[in-house]
Amino acid sequence: MKAQKKINVSHFLKKKEKGEKIVALTAYDAPTAKLAEECGVDLILVGDSMGMTMLGYKNTIPVTLEQSLHHSAAVRRGAEFSFIVGDMPFMTYQISPEQAMQNAARYLQEAMIDAVKLEGGEKTASTVERLVSAGVPVLGHIGLLPQNILTSGGYRITGKTQDDAERLVKDALALEKAGAFAIVLEGMSSEAAAEVTHNLKIPTIGIGAGPGCDGQVQVINDLLGLFTDFVPKHAKKYCDLSSEIRKALTAYTSDVKAGVFPGPDQSF
Repeated sequence: MKAQKKINVSHFLKKKEKGEKIVALTAYDAPTAKLAEECGVDLILVGDSMGMTMLGYKNTIPVTLEQSLHHSAAVRRGAEFSFIVGDMPFMTYQISPEQAMQNAARYLQEAMIDAVKLEGGEKTASTVERLVSAGVPVLGHIGLLPQNILTSGGYRITGKTQDDAERLVKDALALEKAGAFAIVLEGMSSEAAAEVTHNLKIPTIGIGAGPGCDGQVQVINDLLGLFTDFVPKHAKKYCDLSSEIRKALTAYTSDVKAGVFPGPDQSF
């Protein structure tokens, strides 16, 4: 049997050149990352979405560098071959390129993952260039920017007008020139996302950006039916684990209260 190879940045460009779709998924712990890798996921993003999915925050802003590194290291331990990307939290790379380089280095050295993700287009390109020149692979991110939610006034779909679509193309080209190996397109009209993808040599990975991207990324809690308060339009619920977990925990609670657990089979 052919040994599995570790995925590196060249894998994604080859996929785009061959017209093969890139499969990406968020994960925040070792067991989930292991399952994602076993199911053929190319790229695992340790998203700052952990703020809402794992830590109980209302948005991504409160997520700290230490929290992100902790979860990134766990994902690395669970997935040996998938390409792991750490999502740099709010204000861990915006202050200066030097700050970004120091913090990005921790993802590679301490968490031992493969790359980092930064939000922003032309304004972030110079920082991306510094990171790449120092040996840090960077995944770009344009369109809807969750870390800008306080200034944007909410989650708004981008690329609806021609001017906005042209701005997104400029942002994407700036990131490509800076050395990003791929770009996440989030919350973008399908037409604008397809236009961005057409103009790039590097691949795009969409989330709420339609089918015209080179790949797709989704938040695992949405796919598994674990995040029940709100399911975004772009997500497809492949199962309803929250209901199954609720049934199991209700049965466990009942058994303990009734004194039937543990029984003979669970006792020594």
